[in-house]
Amino acid sequence: MMMDMNGWPFSEDEAKEMCRNMLTKNGKDMKVTLPATLGSGTDRQKGPKNYLFLGDYVDRGSHSIEVVLMLFAMHLRWPDRVTLLRGNHESRPVNRAYGFYGECSRRYSDKIYEVFQLAFNTMPLTAIVNKRIMCMHGGISEELYDLKQLDSIKRPIDTPDIGIIADLTWADPETDIDLYKESPRGAGKIFGAKAVEDFCKHFGLDLIVRAHQVVQEGYEFFADRRLVTIFSAPFYCGQTNNVASMLNIDSDM
Repeated sequence: MMMDMNGWPFSEDEAKEMCRNMLTKNGKDMKVTLPATLGSGTDRQKGPKNYLFLGDYVDRGSHSIEVVLMLFAMHLRWPDRVTLLRGNHESRPVNRAYGFYGECSRRYSDKIYEVFQLAFNTMPLTAIVNKRIMCMHGGISEELYDLKQLDSIKRPIDTPDIGIIADLTWADPETDIDLYKESPRGAGKIFGAKAVEDFCKHFGLDLIVRAHQVVQEGYEFFADRRLVTIFSAPFYCGQTNNVASMLNIDSDM
């Protein structure tokens, strides 16, 4: 049974309505003002705070529905404070194979799975924090040269294997190359430190923040600290002895 913050169950119709509301609200990539917290966690500080989540809300667990509906509810309740980016698992080919489809069909119906896909297919791919920090789930793309390209993407759209959307949700940093190369994952590309340097210079960025890979200490810098990987799932899948992290950005940057 799905629960809201007060412990009351969500009906299937309520879950569908929440997904439809997400569908109508999304459609453009985001610009976020400070302060912002990247990753996930509980805020114990007083005062306003914005939260930016970096994707992958479903799969590889038994409570994906509760997780994604809670995040949807938070975004709908505080749309200016809670931003949800799209990860590679917010895509039909991936979440059908890694558990979310089975959870939806077993606990509810195939129809509710399809409604979730509509919401996922409208989610933003990137967020810019105070014009200086660019955030995404995967990584940078050599095909992205103007941010207006992101606004021109017609949604709803699923994630292809190549191109800007694939790179922003699938790409990984790689120490052994300088620029770009096809990814062994079979989707998106891998990129080197020189590619990060050029990308930051082109867009006037101080930092790129991404997720997508398990890192032992919960965070890991790359390319002379121009890029950081944030991973907020500890003891991943019960198999990796990693810790989790979140990134807090204050008004002093």
